[in-house]
Amino acid sequence: MKHKVYEFEKGGHSVFCLNYHFVQCIKYRRNALVNLTLIDELKQKTHSLAESYNINIDAMETDKNHIHILLSCKPTTDITKFINNWKSSTAKYLKNKYPELKKILWGDKFWSPSYCLITTGQVTLDSVKKYVENQGE
Repeated sequence: MKHKVYEFEKGGHSVFCLNYHFVQCIKYRRNALVNLTLIDELKQKTHSLAESYNINIDAMETDKNHIHILLSCKPTTDITKFINNWKSSTAKYLKNKYPELKKILWGDKFWSPSYCLITTGQVTLDSVKKYVENQGE
């Protein structure tokens, strides 16, 4: 299996490679992501909003009650602002376009208030720790 090589970007005074795995669940884990057209529109909206934040979507897929997004961005990107804007704009759009979602969801919420955001890398945390600890030798 061929591994993806780090692709560094350059800023004015930095070199970076920031990748995140973002997971967002539907409120109460309801199975709201089953309509293929809805899923396609969610993905399109995600790409469009990410572009406005200068974020690259490297991979994205849904399950019935959550979405996984692999993204990369610059150190100056306000990732929390992007996520909050993404949650509100996609929820509003999908609830307006697909009123049948109200039968599946309880109340006015679409996404769960909590999310999972994980940094990614090609080496284990133990390997990086060992590398850093051995720099003084």
